[in-house]
Parts: sequence; C-alpha cells; structure tokens
Amino acid sequence: MLRVLGCFGSLTLVSSKVYFSETFDDDWQSRWVNSQWKESEGTAGKWELAAGKWSKDEKEDRGIQTAQDSKFFGTSAAFESFSNEGKELIVQYQAKYEKDIECGGGYLKLGPKMEDQTKFGDPTAYNIMFGPDKCGYTKRTHLIFNYKGKNILKKADLDYKQEGEGTSHLYRMILKPDNTVRVEIDEEQIYEGSIKDDWEVLKPKTIDDPEDKKPSDWVEDSMMDDPEDKKAR
Repeated sequence: MLRVLGCFGSLTLVSSKVYFSETFDDDWQSRWVNSQWKESEGTAGKWELAAGKWSKDEKEDRGIQTAQDSKFFGTSAAFESFSNEGKELIVQYQAKYEKDIECGGGYLKLGPKMEDQTKFGDPTAYNIMFGPDKCGYTKRTHLIFNYKGKNILKKADLDYKQEGEGTSHLYRMILKPDNTVRVEIDEEQIYEGSIKDDWEVLKPKTIDDPEDKKPSDWVEDSMMDDPEDKKAR
C-alpha cells in the first residue's frame, strides 16, 4: 500500500514566505487533486476527511485519511513558484497511523509543476521525497533528493519513528543554503549532516581503472605454505 501526498510548483526566485499550508477543512478538495494513476487497475484507494479514532477536538484534528486497505493512494496540491537559493527550506507535515501496515509509506513528495495532476504516481518526477516507509522488516524514514534527474537515497537509513498506533508524529526537514540538512521527528533531531557526504550526489574521488588487470603470475590462494618456515626444536 502506498500513501503519498504531493506538492508541486515550478521553481523560480521569489522572496521568502510560506508557500503552502494546509489544515484540511471542509473545502480541502478544492485545493487537492486525487491521483487516477491506479484507477484502471482497480487498486486506487479513496481519501476521506476524518479526525480518526482518537482525537481531542474532532473538528480541529481532522485530516485526510485513507479509507480502504491494500490500495494505492495519491493526492497532490499546487503552490506558487519559488526558489530556496540562499534561504532555508522547511518541509513539515503530520501523519498518524491508526494501525500497523505490512508494506507502504506515508510520505510527501515536493516537485515541479505538473500539467495534469490526475497522473500523479510512482513515475512522477520530484525534487524531494520525505517521510516514513515500511515493507516487512525494512523500516526507515525516507529522505531522497533528485539530482540531475536521478533520485538519490541517503547512504544510511534514517530511523523509523512511526510507532504506536493512534499517535500523531510531526515530520520536519530543514534544508540549508550550505547544502546541509536537519531532520526532526516530534521535534527531536534524528539527523544533521551534509548532502555531499551522506548522499552520492558527487562522483567518487577515485574510480576503478577499466584497463587494470591482475599480473599473469597472480596467486589466487588466500593462504599458502611458507617455504622458509621450520619447526621449532
């Protein structure tokens, strides 16, 4: 099961501001476009506005909820063009699982403007993918950056914190102008470091020589007798 929220807009330079904020009120569908990516296969799931099983204020705590099991879910909203050049970019959202999942994610994708948002799906280009993902024993918080058309995963996985059914978790990613990034979950820092060091966005400093070959007398045995070795008396 895949659950994805998408935010899309072209990237141009404008002044610093809040580019997108959503609290999911009664009018949320006027701002979001549900994906039709899996409709032809009959595996597209439906979204509904709900506070869930556990809430303090039913109206204030509402969000969009996946209304079916074992389906693919995707919805996207547009925002005006922006650039984070010389500024911090903060991506933040809240997710709550009411039950454990076997395979799926509740992540967000931030990407360039789409001509047809109904086609939002797995092949859709994006700049950043961020959020919890689990399949079997593999559990992690994804943070993927697109660099020169290639989606690049972090070398080491970030901790998976989406534990405890019914508990909301706040995910925050802060991308800084010096190409460092900080990740917080529930306002606890779980990572801070350099994209250059922890994502393979740059070519390695040394690469294998395709013309390099072993000498003809190279011995493959990992161990061999020492002809000079003698028993001690």
